[in-house]
Amino acid sequence: MATDKDFADYIMDQLSGAGEVTCKKMFGEYGVFLNGKMAAILADNQFFVKPTEAGRKFIGEPEEAPPYPGAKNYFLIDSLDDPDWLSELVKITEKELPLPKPKKSKVKK
Repeated sequence: MATDKDFADYIMDQLSGAGEVTCKKMFGEYGVFLNGKMAAILADNQFFVKPTEAGRKFIGEPEEAPPYPGAKNYFLIDSLDDPDWLSELVKITEKELPLPKPKKSKVKK
């Protein structure tokens, strides 16, 4: 089951206090980006945050699960009704993530 647009819109609304948050449709699901870094995934109408040490400390004992078959475990976040907490979690996570690698430009022949 793919994530529906209403769920993606709800999560984006909840994360509006985190800063420059964007959502990009990817393979039938959504990637959630903060300041250009992919910090979370929306899959099957569930919110998965990339695991980081700071995120683990902030959450306490996070539930972990893969967002799709064959994926590494992410933090599965069930508490979606506290926008301040969710925004802080995504900000903390983003700080530990590396900048995305620059895309190589295609050379025309």
